[in-house]
Amino acid sequence: MSGLAGRFRELWDEIAPVGRDAGSGGYLRYALTPPELRLREWFREQADLRGMPVGGDGNGNLFAWWGDPPTDGPNTDGPAGTGAVLTGSHFDSVPHGGAYDGPLGIVSAFLAVDELRAAGVTPVRPVVVAAFVEEEGARFGVPCLGSRLLTGEIDADRAAGLRDAAGVSFAEALGHRPAGADPALLGRFAAFVELHVEQGRALVDADAPVAVASAIWPHGRWRFELRGEGNHAGTTRMADRRDPMLTFAFTVLAANKEARLRGAHATVGRVAVEPNATNAIPSTVTGWLDARAAEPDTLHDLVEAVQAKAAERARRDGTELTVTRESATPLVTFDGGLADRLAGLLAAPLLPTGAGHDAGVLAAHLPTAMLFVRNPTGVSHSPAEAATDDDCAAGVVALARVLEELACH
Repeated sequence: MSGLAGRFRELWDEIAPVGRDAGSGGYLRYALTPPELRLREWFREQADLRGMPVGGDGNGNLFAWWGDPPTDGPNTDGPAGTGAVLTGSHFDSVPHGGAYDGPLGIVSAFLAVDELRAAGVTPVRPVVVAAFVEEEGARFGVPCLGSRLLTGEIDADRAAGLRDAAGVSFAEALGHRPAGADPALLGRFAAFVELHVEQGRALVDADAPVAVASAIWPHGRWRFELRGEGNHAGTTRMADRRDPMLTFAFTVLAANKEARLRGAHATVGRVAVEPNATNAIPSTVTGWLDARAAEPDTLHDLVEAVQAKAAERARRDGTELTVTRESATPLVTFDGGLADRLAGLLAAPLLPTGAGHDAGVLAAHLPTAMLFVRNPTGVSHSPAEAATDDDCAAGVVALARVLEELACH
């Protein structure tokens, strides 16, 4: 294990400096910006070193093939069939995010291929390492954009027109209009297995280095736009104000309360204020609600309750409220037979997660599983996110065993 841990560290150190912010210690690897583009080039270099041809899907997703892709049409035989076994993750980060969220799955995939080759294992089905684009949605606002495009879960024209904070469209950043759904390519895959750092502390409590995912909570993003009357902070009487910031503040507190009452999660981590001046009452405040729950009905009730509370407060404040759902992901229950099979193979616990992943999108289209690697801090989307080299090596071993099980027998 120590030898593999050393090889992991050597490969990890090649990408660790890319996109790191010297001030926060976190990462600014937004999709299709120079740091993420450098990592995509690194992906091609690693594939070339292993003799794995790299192709794309016209949406920004990259695929490195170990073995020839099948040419006889879509595979319909599941993980025991003739189609390829897909693995990998993403490079992009949230603002000032952690190092492991995403890249760990790609580095581990290449090392798992190395482990199988070193053991003299030859797959009877191709193994494909993927790098999906814009998983976090931090630049263009829609999470898992690459996998949604591949599977047809988002319209290519809508995706092309998505814009970042500087007004750059996804099509402009990509260099062309995204191709959209690719049923032929998707049909070549028999299964997808995504390895990811755990975004919580369940594995610390279980004293286990690796787990298998059982489900992803349903979740989504809602934009709350509140409009009032911009005015002077020093001359406008309190009784005369139509201040959308008051409505917004009440909405944030309401989201926290309603989520706690339901055992759900609600977060408002992004806000835009106009005119954003210290001595001016805002004219518009826009906040984004991230809501998650274990069950779809709970999520629906949570969002409805927050909207109702915000609307009532807006009436009292003399402000106007518009709520727009920007994205929604249903409850994802990973292929039960596959998850149980892999948990038994690895003697690993089964864990649900509240975090979204490309695996959650692909699960609606092909048998899909996830592996989690222990995070000793339990913190994610933050520079405090961590994993030991030994645990990462254990993740590589687990992924190699899974790929051998699915692609080599």
